This record gives sequence, C-alpha cells and structure tokens, in this order.
Amino acid sequence: MRPKIYLFGDSITEESFGDGGWGASLSHHFCRTVDVVLRGYSGYNTRWAVKVAERIFPPVESGGAPPLAFTVFFGANDACLPDRYSAFQHVPLHEYKQNLHSIISFFKKRWPEIVILLITPPPIDEDARLRYDSNTLALYIFVPFFLNTSYGHPYIENPSGLPERTNEAAGAYAQACISVAKECGCPVVDLWIKMQECPDWKQAYLSDGLHLTQAGNRIVFEEVVKELKEKGISVENLPVDLPHIANIDPQDPLKAFQDC
Repeated sequence: MRPKIYLFGDSITEESFGDGGWGASLSHHFCRTVDVVLRGYSGYNTRWAVKVAERIFPPVESGGAPPLAFTVFFGANDACLPDRYSAFQHVPLHEYKQNLHSIISFFKKRWPEIVILLITPPPIDEDARLRYDSNTLALYIFVPFFLNTSYGHPYIENPSGLPERTNEAAGAYAQACISVAKECGCPVVDLWIKMQECPDWKQAYLSDGLHLTQAGNRIVFEEVVKELKEKGISVENLPVDLPHIANIDPQDPLKAFQDC
C-alpha cells in the first residue's frame, strides 16, 4: 500500500483539492508514491479539531503502514476577534497554543515517527473581508432560496460594520504557531510572513481577504514540498508503487510485476 500524507485543517485545507489548490497539487506531485488524504473542515478552529481528532484519525489496523506526515493548518478561525460577529469561532491565543500541542501530542503518541508540519494562518485583507461580508449579506437578502434554514449562514449579521478578523490578530496567531513548532521540534510554514513578502499580496494571493487564489495556493504547495523534502519526504526518496513503463520489458512485460 502507498504511504499517506494527511492534510488536517479548516476551509483553506478543505478547498485545497479545488482547481489549482495546494492539496491537489500535492496529490499530483506525489502521484506515483504517496496518497494525499484530505481532512479539511470549513469553519473549524483548534478547539473543535482537538475534540474530533480521535474520530477522524483512528488507529491504523494491524499490519497497516503508519502515515508519513500530517499538515496541521489551523488558526484563521481561532483568530476571529472575540467582540466581532464571528466571535463563536474565536479561541484565545493561549488556548490555541495548548490545542496545537494537544494535536501534535495525539499524533506523536499514535505514530511516533511521523512528520508533523504546521502551517500558520495567512495574512488578512480587512477591506476585502468587509466587501465579502456585504456581498454575502446581499445574496441572502435577495435570493430567498438561501434563507431556508437548511442553508443558514452564521456570518451575515455584522452590526458593527467591522471585519471579523484583522491582519494584526492573524499575525499574533501565526507567531504562536511558530512558537509551538519550535517547542515541539516540528517544521513550520510561516505563511503569514511569506505571503506579505509580495507587495501585491492582497490581490495576488487572497480571493476574499482570507481564502487563497491559485497563486496563493501555489505558495502553500511550494512551501510544503520544501519542508517535507527537508525531512526526507520527497519524490526522489520514495519508491514508486509500480514500475515505470521505461522499466517494463516489452518482450516480457509481466516479469516487471513479479519483481515488485
């Protein structure tokens, strides 16, 4: 069986298998060597992630191979401000750090040799978040279908007229994520800093002030591949599951499969 890399996170992970997504790019990159498995949950924070980890990641059955690696990509929802309209998603900074420690500890106890790669929340374009909220509210007002409770949206009430997230808060959670990575000896992608190295990062990398454009997804993909490679997880180092066609003898093609 192929080894697995799990992607564990919120909507930025859930959407990563979309067109040009970083998860889809990882799956293509490792297409002959590793199965990339998506476990992304839109709107989730680390408090909820800790509660559901046991259910999402059961022990490997006897004889099964442990996962190769996990990406842990939470913080964008934890960083929602406690006095704004998405306060129900907010997790205090100290608890966010404790929850990341708990997630890492859970994985390490179950699979001591795996690589756990933390990814910080991205930067926030506050003006774009407000425009997104206004557009979403207009949609729910003028399209009655969406007012059906089955499609209820928890984010449309914003009486303050202020964004639910700020770049400053996202930066504080990014620093906390980096701190936990250092304390636990885990690699980390500092997405908050990396994206802001580009002067046009708001338009280039963010689609709605939070979620990623294809260019933003490309940044995540490249950084994840780089960090995994530094831990010895690369296409060059991993065996393919079946022989490449160049290694199949046209005169006796079945022999290549017998030698696997």
